[in-house]
Amino acid sequence: MPPTQRWPEQGWAILQLLLVVSFSQTEELVCRRRGAPESPLLHKDGDIMLGGIFSFHTSWKDRQDTYIQKPLPLQCTSLNFRDFQFAQAMLFAIEEINNSTDLLPGISLGYKIYDTCGSIARSVRVALALANGNDAASALSEAPCTRLSQVQAIMGETSSSPCMAIATVIGPFHIPMISHFATCACLSDKTKYPSFLRTVPSDYYQSRALAQLVKHFGWTWVGAIRTNDDYGNNGMATFTETAQQLGICLEYSVSFFRTDPPNKIQKIIDTIKTFTSKVIVAFLSHMDMDVILHEFSHHNLTGYQWVGTEGWIFDSQTAAMDRHHILDGAIGLSIPKAHVSGVREFMLDVKPLNSSSNEIFTEFWEALFSCKFRQSKSSSGNQRECTGHEDLTGVQNSFTDMSFMPIFNNVYKGVYAVAHTLHSILNCNKTCNNTVQLDPYKILQLMKKIQFKTKEGEEVYFNENGDPSAKYEIINWQPTEKGTVDFVTVGFHDASLPADKQLNLQNESLIWAQNSQQVPLSVCSEKCPAGTRKVLQKGKPVCCYDCLRCAEGEISNITDSTTCVRCYPEFWSNERRDACVKKKAEFLSYQEIMGALLTAASLFGTCITNVVALIFFRYRKTPIVRANNSDLSFLLLFSLTLCFLCSLIFIGRPTEWSCMLRHTAFGITFVLCISCVLGKTIVVLMAFRSTLPGRNVIKWFGPAQQRLSVLCFTLIQVIICVLWLTISPPFPFKNFKEFKDKIILECALGSAVGFWAVLGYIGLLALFCFILAFLARKLPDNFNEAKFITFSMLIFCTVWLTFIPAYISSPGKFSVAVEIFAILASSFGLLFCIFIPKCYIILLKPEKNTKKNMMGKGALK
Repeated sequence: MPPTQRWPEQGWAILQLLLVVSFSQTEELVCRRRGAPESPLLHKDGDIMLGGIFSFHTSWKDRQDTYIQKPLPLQCTSLNFRDFQFAQAMLFAIEEINNSTDLLPGISLGYKIYDTCGSIARSVRVALALANGNDAASALSEAPCTRLSQVQAIMGETSSSPCMAIATVIGPFHIPMISHFATCACLSDKTKYPSFLRTVPSDYYQSRALAQLVKHFGWTWVGAIRTNDDYGNNGMATFTETAQQLGICLEYSVSFFRTDPPNKIQKIIDTIKTFTSKVIVAFLSHMDMDVILHEFSHHNLTGYQWVGTEGWIFDSQTAAMDRHHILDGAIGLSIPKAHVSGVREFMLDVKPLNSSSNEIFTEFWEALFSCKFRQSKSSSGNQRECTGHEDLTGVQNSFTDMSFMPIFNNVYKGVYAVAHTLHSILNCNKTCNNTVQLDPYKILQLMKKIQFKTKEGEEVYFNENGDPSAKYEIINWQPTEKGTVDFVTVGFHDASLPADKQLNLQNESLIWAQNSQQVPLSVCSEKCPAGTRKVLQKGKPVCCYDCLRCAEGEISNITDSTTCVRCYPEFWSNERRDACVKKKAEFLSYQEIMGALLTAASLFGTCITNVVALIFFRYRKTPIVRANNSDLSFLLLFSLTLCFLCSLIFIGRPTEWSCMLRHTAFGITFVLCISCVLGKTIVVLMAFRSTLPGRNVIKWFGPAQQRLSVLCFTLIQVIICVLWLTISPPFPFKNFKEFKDKIILECALGSAVGFWAVLGYIGLLALFCFILAFLARKLPDNFNEAKFITFSMLIFCTVWLTFIPAYISSPGKFSVAVEIFAILASSFGLLFCIFIPKCYIILLKPEKNTKKNMMGKGALK
């Protein structure tokens, strides 16, 4: 396109742009309201205005928007007396402050209270109306579309979800919003809701308190049902997290909202029927509880133990609906009882409402007295006509029910928190400074730090999250003979106390489901008794398990133990596996039969040896005694006595000294014994050799040499024992490995080399003695002692060769018994083989005890 043809189009575009800028500048000077104005339901002028947002109605009529014409305003239905009471509590507090000369003197508080009809969208609209006002337009010369807030604080809303929406909208304007009943823990997040405060505890504490309550009664297998909104979902999330930490399992967790279709609610009923848990934790608002209660009554579902929140647990209207006693025995948390003097009389004085020009009056009056005004559109012929002068005395409905006094108190405290903050900002003493410019941000910051006491003495303050202290009463639904329900306080919960002291219950006053006196049982698996441990069932929650008996040597002394603890080495598990008992210490004692027999054998051998010694001493000058080297014979008898006696050291509880003496004494005495036998054998050989012509060998091995040889042989063993005791001596030892349920008290060898050196030296001497005796067995003497020495050494070697495998393989005290038996057997073998034949000659065959017979040829007869 040529340039001359483009200029006209460019000119039109520039002209349109200038027109837009011109109109924009004109519009900047005017701030216009969008949509229809929102009028307050209750209104009163004052020096300082407070806002109120309540659901005077719970629902509205459905409408079909055509998107052709402007939507009509909501038509609210279902008058809600409860929020009407909350609004009345706000008005009472304002009137009391206005009549006070101590708080805000000379300043009057006004109010604008709106009805949200339970709609979150409408809640946002009225919040903006409170912040901005309802002027259609305003011309400003300096700061376009900016103005001071119309109210200095907003009281409400009752539910959590509307509060979240309102707090999100007014948060950037820093207008304080104080709720009396919005408990969702999410509202404590000051990054999202910086201007939100409340006089009711956060559900963070209530959810944890509910979990502690469930745990207290041993309910580990529960169902859960919640309102499908921020209140129910956030509260149940905290409860579930805490329950898992406390070992509580949720068999199911379902949610619904009162406006859900019937088929969804039916699915919830079917779910509860299917599962086995008998305890239901209900995180519901009172309106949702009414719906679920109706369904339970319709399906005749009874026998469930209900655990409730403050949303319904002390609601008299819910209790009145429970005609089938579904909720009898319910237990839950409620806001502590409170009393505000004068509020009851103020609420029941309905004459000011009658004289007011508020549009709500007609509807309120008709619902309150169950009558219809003549001019009312909803009037019908079968209802009596309202006169406007009805007497409230005798009227029984939710408006005259004062059971919600704790919530009235919360509203009351919220208004007074605003008043005390304003009192401080305006520097009120006898009068207030009216020239101070009020700033919502300053009010908010000071209100967070405010601390005061109500006229009833209750302390009011907010923590860093804008929440009060978390204290609850534990309420139990107890049916009366009249068919009504008493909300009985059976305990308290104070989150400010240490964890183990937060819950305080008086269990003896509790009534349970179906009017039972026994605590209901709701577990997936029975408790595992002491002596067993829990083993999880595959594919099931941790609350479902089997109980497995602890293994030997392990115990569990508490119920529901997840592990078995191994006993200390000196202990063993009892038969029930619930306690460790001290193991029986086993050692060879004098009291048991085997120990007594071995002791008797030892003493018997000692006695016989002494008897033989006496015989030899008595007949020491006879040829048979003199011919067999009497000095070595007496030394041998002495060593045999020591051998018999040293076996006694092995019997009894091992001690440090007995362990060191056992093997050393045994080793030294046996070497002394074998040395004597060896000396006697050498003497026999030398004597025979000395009889050969030209040889006199016996002079080289006379008595002195014999004693010296015995001393030298014995001294070697003594040196070995000293080295053993010095380097690594035997010591008492507790053997836990031999038997599982017994302790073997034994003597550890210390050095195995020392032990086997002692035995090896004895064996070496015995072998040497056996060889020499074997060589001398056929010497021509009539009474050749070498034959008996050979036989005794054969017995000795046989005993000790069989001892080694028997000793190694014998368990516990039997190894000691084997060693004692070897000592006694070898000692008896030496005694009987060497000395009994001589005693037989001395005592029974004295005619053969002659020198001639000793030197004669032939065998002994």
